[in-house]
Amino acid sequence: MAEVKRVILMVMDSLGVGALPDAEKYGDKGADTLGHIADRMGDGFKIPELSKLGFGNIEAAAGGRFRTEKPEGSYCRLMEKSAGKDTITGHWEIAGIETKIPFKTYPDGFPKEFIAEFEKEIGTEVIGNYPASGTEIIETLGDEHEATGKPIIYTSADSVLQIAANTDVIPLAELYEICEKARALLHGDWACGRVIARPYVKENGKRVRTSDRHDYAVAPPEDTLLDKVEKAGKTVYAVGKIRDIFDGKGVTESVHTVSNMDGVDKTVEAMEKDFEGFIFTNLVDFDSMYGHRRNPEGYGQAIMDFDGRLPEIKAAMKPGDVLMLCADHGNDPVHSGTDHTREHIPLVVYGEEIKAGVNLGTRKSFADIGATIAEMLGAETTSIGESFAKEILK
Repeated sequence: MAEVKRVILMVMDSLGVGALPDAEKYGDKGADTLGHIADRMGDGFKIPELSKLGFGNIEAAAGGRFRTEKPEGSYCRLMEKSAGKDTITGHWEIAGIETKIPFKTYPDGFPKEFIAEFEKEIGTEVIGNYPASGTEIIETLGDEHEATGKPIIYTSADSVLQIAANTDVIPLAELYEICEKARALLHGDWACGRVIARPYVKENGKRVRTSDRHDYAVAPPEDTLLDKVEKAGKTVYAVGKIRDIFDGKGVTESVHTVSNMDGVDKTVEAMEKDFEGFIFTNLVDFDSMYGHRRNPEGYGQAIMDFDGRLPEIKAAMKPGDVLMLCADHGNDPVHSGTDHTREHIPLVVYGEEIKAGVNLGTRKSFADIGATIAEMLGAETTSIGESFAKEILK
């Protein structure tokens, strides 16, 4: 079997390829992120590089309209074994953890007992505390926040507490400290998957969120693929919010990103370095900028922009490199509400060591990705997932 020195896994955050069999239980019957984007974009939606890799050959992906006769990579779609449809659950399952009980959500806001304790910890009252769009709530409550200095807190359909502040009112370092205090409180009856710092500034009278977002996630309950690769003596290089999602566990190097294109830039820079191991990238704009904001045209353009960077990514590959592209959940931009959607995720695998055109069908768990990477890199296998390395390696 061919020798693999590095795996580059890039997560196209939220790019689902059709509802899972249990989607109706989550209110997501009929969801299809890629398919509905393609429908909305029409003939102007072109993804030639993804198509070459076999993206359009994945079962039911966009109705087969992007199929190619001779795909360069191997491909499949994967089902989510875990309960839930959030970022942490998806990434953790990719890395070998099944979440059996969904992270707790707060559709009516956080309990008054938590709010009282949190206000005591940070020495000020807070405003908000209800589910909201981040861009809308800073406009709704921005004047009050800026006049009083009270942080804005809000949530969503995810297990998340978001804390927004104008950095001219609450400096960035102080906002991070406030988030850390919230993270320390959010366990037990107040359990929550993530706390997110959402700084913003005012530019020409308009409130604009900055790229200094920071996620404070709960730590994984057991070792993941990242830990296993690290323990095998290899580099785990996290690009974007990967470090936050895994609370730094198993990460040996990391870089922050400000956009999808910056994420591609930082991934290519990592690929140019000389090491063996795992590059794990999250491209968050698909989800945060377009999925949650229900903007199918913007989402479609973002996919095409990424498609245009694939030749550069492929050119940066060294001998022994394997490239994988996947998602972590869906976020259908024509679906009701603003929440993630319970969908299959796509996977294409490409490299000199990878057989072309192998259809791996529909896999039973996202964890098959992590199990495959572990086998390729000679690391201990993940606790769940079935490797398909032998099926695709030359």
